[in-house]
Amino acid sequence: MLSIKKLKSFIIQKLKNELDAKLSYHGVHHTLEVLRVCDEYISRFSLKGKEAWLIRSAALLHDVGITETYSGHEEASVQYAKNTLSEWGYEKSDLKKIEGMILATKIPQKPANLMEKIICDADLDYLGTKEFYEIGDTLFKELIAYEIIETEEQWDRIQIKFLLSHSYHTNFAIKHREPMKQNFIKEILNKWKWEVKDFS
Repeated sequence: MLSIKKLKSFIIQKLKNELDAKLSYHGVHHTLEVLRVCDEYISRFSLKGKEAWLIRSAALLHDVGITETYSGHEEASVQYAKNTLSEWGYEKSDLKKIEGMILATKIPQKPANLMEKIICDADLDYLGTKEFYEIGDTLFKELIAYEIIETEEQWDRIQIKFLLSHSYHTNFAIKHREPMKQNFIKEILNKWKWEVKDFS
């Protein structure tokens, strides 16, 4: 098995060289954060060996396709993973699991097993943490830069719709992330004097 250290070094260098400077959210820091949170879940679930290795591999690769395309970057990430990892000793069954994990992070998330649930919750961990506004602001700036939105009100409407439709998947995140996420929903609704029914 290729060491995660070597894969990490290779992928991070690729991201540093090829990522668009406008990617204030989907930067190297996001990939490293998803890997860090996945490591926490690996410890929580006492995962070892190949399972842990595959989760870490998927975490490093889940957004690499954004070097090629912004929309549909998950599929581009899968293609890159298939083309690259097959040369590095990853078996077809490994690639299939990595593909499943990467595609599970596509919105709306639809994880089908524990490994997919872990990477999905790691990818959006910040929604239920004290970093919500700070990290959210980097996504707001990214969407402005890509001319997907123009105003703060548009951004908050997108946020509310997304937060109301989003669900955490692991028992840990449901218990330790969901409550804070619900508080942020209330704060944004109060900010604009909106009601949940306005978004149903």
